[in-house]
Amino acid sequence: MANASAAQEAVIAAAEPLFSLSLDRPFGFNLDAGFAYAYQLLFGQHPDQFRFVQGKTWLSTNMAVTATCLIYLAVIFGGQALMRNRAPIAFPILSKVHNLILSVGSGVLLLLFIEQLLGPILRKGPFWAVCADEAWTQRLELLYYINYLFKYYELVDTVFLMLKKKPLEFLHYYHHSLTMALCYTQLVGRTSVSWVPIVLNLGVHVVMYYYYFLASCGVRVWWKKYLTTMQITQFVLDLTVIYFCTYTYFAATYAPSLPNMGTCAGTETAALWGALLLSSYLVLFIKFYRDTYIKQQRGRAAVKAKKSE
Repeated sequence: MANASAAQEAVIAAAEPLFSLSLDRPFGFNLDAGFAYAYQLLFGQHPDQFRFVQGKTWLSTNMAVTATCLIYLAVIFGGQALMRNRAPIAFPILSKVHNLILSVGSGVLLLLFIEQLLGPILRKGPFWAVCADEAWTQRLELLYYINYLFKYYELVDTVFLMLKKKPLEFLHYYHHSLTMALCYTQLVGRTSVSWVPIVLNLGVHVVMYYYYFLASCGVRVWWKKYLTTMQITQFVLDLTVIYFCTYTYFAATYAPSLPNMGTCAGTETAALWGALLLSSYLVLFIKFYRDTYIKQQRGRAAVKAKKSE
């Protein structure tokens, strides 16, 4: 069946013009066809056959996520203890490749998401796109799962920091370990709004990992401060949409006399966990920005004023 499906798609693709702008082809090229071809080469089946099934799909159990989080923390803090009396270990080439993979990979995934989302959003409206059961499509589910797997690979970030004996900020390991859990809960809970934080996060990661790549190449980047501003803006936008979806779901379900736009797809547990965790990220990133930039700026201003006296 997979070979027949691939053959049919090949015939259709051959009949279509190579470049044609439309709502379903916002970049002119059929990116999904290229993705399907690459996926089939790698895994031997068409991406239409993928289904996320809790307990069957790889890394789809509570135990797998919990164990990974605990192993991650044990490795970074155990490694930190082992490195205490040792010289820092750097892997410059591996670090460059790692950051480039995540920047480019995030960019490719972002383009695939936009191609899947733009047409339905413009045809059916933003409320449908974040709340309708039908907005959770099979292809988006696969992209959500790939994004979820990215979160495991991103844990390598902290291993590089630990080996180089860089400080392990609470924000860093809190964010890395729990974002993986967040993506998992949304896959299980099938929240149609998932694409909003994921698309914004991918956009930030394209820039962020490109910054890390440049830094690993010894390039001094002047816009580091604005990267944190981007991250804070991302969480503000995330939470604006997520709070709305959570409110309209609970109002429609438990207090229909309150103003609401109807129910929203996804489980209550997934919705509340997502809202709570993203809220904590926003608070921590604002604190990081204040401690890193505002307090330092005030400190430098105070030193300059004292010197001029």
